[in-house]
Amino acid sequence: MTLARLRALSIAQWAIVVVAAVALVFAVMASAWTVRHAWAIYKLNRGVGDTVFYDAAGRPWFRLDEQRQDVSLDRISVHFKDAVIAVEDHRFYLHPGIDPIALTRAVFYNISSEERSQGGSTITQQLARTLFLSNVRTYGRKVKEAALSVLLEVLLSKREILELYLNRVYLSAGIYGVETMSQRLFRKAAANLTLAEAALLAGIIRAPASYSPWDHMDAARRRSWVVLQRMREEGKISAEQERAARSAPLRTFPHPRITNARHGYAKDYLRQQFRNIYGGDNPPDWKVETTFVPEIQDAAEAAVRDGLRRIGLRDLQAALVAIDPSTGNILAMVGGADYASTPFNRAVRSRRQPGSAFKPFVYATALEQGLSPVSTISGLRQVAIRAPEGVWIPRDERNAEQESMTLRAALLESNNAAAVLLQQRVGARPVLRLASDLGVRDQPDVPSLALGSGLVTPLDLTAAYVVFPSLGMRVRPRGLVSVRDASGNYVHRVHIEKDQVLPEVVAFQMVSMLQDVVDRGTGAAARRYGVTGRVAGKTGTTNDYHDAWFVGFSSSAVVGVWVGFDQPQKIREGASGSRIALPIWADFMRRTARRLPATTIAPPGGLRDEELCMVSYMRPVEGCPTYVEYFKEGDDVPNRLCPVHEGNLKQRARRAVESLLGAIGRGIRGIFK
Repeated sequence: MTLARLRALSIAQWAIVVVAAVALVFAVMASAWTVRHAWAIYKLNRGVGDTVFYDAAGRPWFRLDEQRQDVSLDRISVHFKDAVIAVEDHRFYLHPGIDPIALTRAVFYNISSEERSQGGSTITQQLARTLFLSNVRTYGRKVKEAALSVLLEVLLSKREILELYLNRVYLSAGIYGVETMSQRLFRKAAANLTLAEAALLAGIIRAPASYSPWDHMDAARRRSWVVLQRMREEGKISAEQERAARSAPLRTFPHPRITNARHGYAKDYLRQQFRNIYGGDNPPDWKVETTFVPEIQDAAEAAVRDGLRRIGLRDLQAALVAIDPSTGNILAMVGGADYASTPFNRAVRSRRQPGSAFKPFVYATALEQGLSPVSTISGLRQVAIRAPEGVWIPRDERNAEQESMTLRAALLESNNAAAVLLQQRVGARPVLRLASDLGVRDQPDVPSLALGSGLVTPLDLTAAYVVFPSLGMRVRPRGLVSVRDASGNYVHRVHIEKDQVLPEVVAFQMVSMLQDVVDRGTGAAARRYGVTGRVAGKTGTTNDYHDAWFVGFSSSAVVGVWVGFDQPQKIREGASGSRIALPIWADFMRRTARRLPATTIAPPGGLRDEELCMVSYMRPVEGCPTYVEYFKEGDDVPNRLCPVHEGNLKQRARRAVESLLGAIGRGIRGIFK
């Protein structure tokens, strides 16, 4: 069509051309989509793949379902086949993939009811969703699900569809497929299931978490009675068989012991992250990209295992989390002493008091409000806080005789009185706000907040410490990077999320102070255990030695370690974070030193560096051990000379003059008072 003829078209003719073009594009896209999925369905005849997780280097790591055992339909009990069809899709052999009657009923119910929605999915639709789609409820997904269901019915027989479904249906506890579930629960093949056993398993499909026989046997048994009733109504069993099955005893077995515990906590965490998005679906040939590094995971598991062995206390548990501070990528995760015997993941599910490991958030708040690392906290011997329960006096095992300390000294020696006074000085609200911004939420607004009296998981506390080496950034932790379908298309992505929650200069001052904790404070044992490079961290110990913590970092990794019993009790006398958790942390850092090098964290602009005495935190004289202190704009920089070390003649004279002038000034102030 020439340009002149196009210009001559009327508005109606133009509308027809546009509609035709849109329809053509839509038809091409629909045809491509149909061909692609038809080919995927055709390949199902050659075996069904699995969702595979890849490590941070892009290497295949593990399958979503490492237990599934596919069997032919002939090797599945007739009772189970009848039970599933009766309760899930009793018109399975009549509909073309979509059941118009069930669909109409579900739509009518959902429109008329304000309560939860009712499903109208057939077995074929459930299989289509499991194989090709996510569990997210949208109208677009329902349309795709319907189209795929029809394709499945066209390209596969009812027998093939049912066989695929029964081999891939999710049946709780991470188990897919009837053969595996039958072996785990009843220690028998699916072909040998009794009527009562088949009804129990078929009933799980509706809500695997609610009807898991290992966690909710009573609910599962009641659900099986509904299945038996439906089987009788469909003419699959008699009333007498139903009564017998309802009263038949079921011999079940505990969830079998895990034989391969390597990387178990990390794999379970990632599987749960995937299920949070896609429910119980297990699509074939999907690729899940993760942030974990198996070699670092091995080091974490070895450090926890060897550390607990050295402590030598039965039933003692530990957790370790390692995070890349630049991305929030979780590099490794250990949730207990042994995944095979205790798969409960304490790294993400156990909330414990952090003790003094919470103190850095109080100090960071103080620095943000204008204090410097050498600002002084006074009145340490008279700390008495009024609380609803009465007067509370924080206890300190060390430095009980000191009346005043600098912030740096108080943090490196973990002085409790100083932390409590500092919280009183800056206010609890700003501390709570900072902690919440960093992911440590729901902390109590009490005077003991500074001593870590709230509850936190090891993952959340470790992730919160990322703010220091990242120079003020809150970086959200992530274990999954992306999910791709069988065609290589991205169906889900987890992007790096960063937010500036602390000024860079404040974060670096905290880095410097926490490095001092390791170099000459409560974390100094790390050097004796062989940790080298510029590292930093903080110990944590709770009342009566119930919990021991060490959360530390380098430029490459933030690593948190918790040790304690599941039911809080004294680990043993003197079981502080430096004695119990720090050795595990140090072992991990030593094992991963080449992969996670501890390089220098450069100070940002806006800081002024000054050489001070390491003992008095004043200007050094001859003979002072010194260090470099960093001051931000507005900080008070010490101008008096160190009174601790002797110095040369000129320095001693200047110090005497300073002392005289100071005495005169105090005298004048006393007169006016």
